[in-house]
Amino acid sequence: MNQHNRHDQHGQHDQPNQYVAYARMDALHALQEPRTSSPFEMSFILISQVKELLFRMVHLEADQARARLAEDRPEAACRALTRTVRNQRVLTGCWESMNAMPADEFLGFRDTLGQASGTQSFMYRLLEFTLGNRATAVVRSADLTAFPVLRAELGRPSLYDEVLRFLARRGLPVPESVVARDPAVPYTPHDAVEKVWLSVYHDPDGHRAAYDLAEQLLEVAYQFSRWRATHLLVVERMLGGKRGSGGSDGAAWLRTVNEHRFFPELWTMRSLL
Repeated sequence: MNQHNRHDQHGQHDQPNQYVAYARMDALHALQEPRTSSPFEMSFILISQVKELLFRMVHLEADQARARLAEDRPEAACRALTRTVRNQRVLTGCWESMNAMPADEFLGFRDTLGQASGTQSFMYRLLEFTLGNRATAVVRSADLTAFPVLRAELGRPSLYDEVLRFLARRGLPVPESVVARDPAVPYTPHDAVEKVWLSVYHDPDGHRAAYDLAEQLLEVAYQFSRWRATHLLVVERMLGGKRGSGGSDGAAWLRTVNEHRFFPELWTMRSLL
């Protein structure tokens, strides 16, 4: 190796670590502050933070799908929804890490959480708002103030709102009351929308864009319900029938939440096929 190459390599080693600097990896690894000496608490914090970042990734792609539909670009929207599903699968896989934690080890540091609970995640709530579940009863009013992005989202059409507007622009008979509804109000399933989806499935070749969109949406909804179901199983394994740390009824509350379905007419329409 000549003197010039040795000098270049030496200079590169003296420079700041570009990977760490670009993605702020040092700041990321400084965020974990366990309150006990339990290694399981560190694992709990790490996986909780990973899930938060994955909520953001899922939201990013769902938001992209919404934007592409508003531009009448259903193929691009479907590609974004495919990426959404891939990220959802990774998100659900995070429960495997949590599921490996012995219940007694979790209980060893659970009290340090106080009233903290995953149900308080504003990014998770933003994701639900974006997809179309805008029931604000489970959102603390303080969070709507502390995280303006939540309140701002309620003023925008949800992904499902944009889907139904897209169908109307394609000439399908979506009622005007649905197209022009207040997006801040929780969505109520409509028989006429169910019939619209039924007509799409009766003639998929004649409504190819709408059919492909419906299948992608259903997969997103399926993966979200799978996430909730896995969450319930892990909670039952860890806590049994104990109340949730945030004051919820724990597993009983999760069972109720499990009944919710995004894009409801895509599910009920199947009974009519």
